[in-house]
Amino acid sequence: MFGRNNGSITEDAVMQALSTVQEPELHDNLVSLNMIRDLTVRGEQVAFTIMLTTPACPLRGQMEQESVAAIKRVAPNAQVQVRFDSQVRGDSRIAGKLNIPVKNIIAVASGKGGVGKSTVSTNLAVSLALDGAKVGVLDADIYGPNIPLMFGLSGKPRVENNKMVPLEAHGVQVISMGFLMPEGEAVVWRGPMLHKAIQQLFVDVRWGELDYLIVDLPPGTGDAQLSLAQSTPLTGAIIVTQPQEVAVSDARRGAAAFARLEVPMIGVIENMSGEIFGSGGGQKAAQLIGIEYLGSIELDPRVRSGGDTGKPIVVEAPDSAAAQSIRTLARKIAARISLLTMAPDPELRII
Repeated sequence: MFGRNNGSITEDAVMQALSTVQEPELHDNLVSLNMIRDLTVRGEQVAFTIMLTTPACPLRGQMEQESVAAIKRVAPNAQVQVRFDSQVRGDSRIAGKLNIPVKNIIAVASGKGGVGKSTVSTNLAVSLALDGAKVGVLDADIYGPNIPLMFGLSGKPRVENNKMVPLEAHGVQVISMGFLMPEGEAVVWRGPMLHKAIQQLFVDVRWGELDYLIVDLPPGTGDAQLSLAQSTPLTGAIIVTQPQEVAVSDARRGAAAFARLEVPMIGVIENMSGEIFGSGGGQKAAQLIGIEYLGSIELDPRVRSGGDTGKPIVVEAPDSAAAQSIRTLARKIAARISLLTMAPDPELRII
């Protein structure tokens, strides 16, 4: 029964009502997950904050509606104010091993080139930043760094206290080997040099406090993937593919490589979905691999042109179908990361 005190609703009663509201992604109630903060009750006035596990939560509206309904079921006259804040959960292995202020590291990979992986990485990062998250992008494609172009950035990072300061665009911190070498010059390095360069992009950079660091990997399953997985605690990996059968086959190989390296798989994204390339390849790849199909991004010339001009489609054409799909994918990925950081695996501890 909903408790009362001199005709007023009690805080304990509010918490009891809210304990019936489930966090849809984490599959537990808001009270058990310690997501209810700053509760105040004055007469029939009830106000509280739901502390989300990511500012990019895709289902905050559902939680608000269900919270209000739960209280009103037992106190129909209650006037309920729901606020939202966020505290992103993180993988504590990162601080322990790399000593950088980053909560989660997400690798974006593909089995082959030409599937738009860097474009997807850029737009996912900007989408998360637009939702209020603190985001960085590390361009680990040492041989063919495209991230500077995607963000419209150029020039060398300044150095403070022997650490490079990332450049910034669209609210995202960005570092790339492309900032450090002359335009058009090729890098010809063997594995050990590649390994060292990738490590330096993590630890010799003065990253700000980041909720998510997205690592844009080169295509394939070579030295960069091996180096990253062996030396860096990866919260999870995303595979980008196209609808064609050849891309699906390569995506399976890319996912298999991460599986052997024991990197958690977040899911598969199908890029360039539509009439020219067809559709369904991403879903097929996910089924064959045995991981989640996150969704598709429609083929839209503005996705490509945004990469050429440094104006991602989620900023330049936010109402387009492709931009809306990317925003939805980013929120879904953020929710999956919250699940991963709550896993019982002792190697993934919440901080």
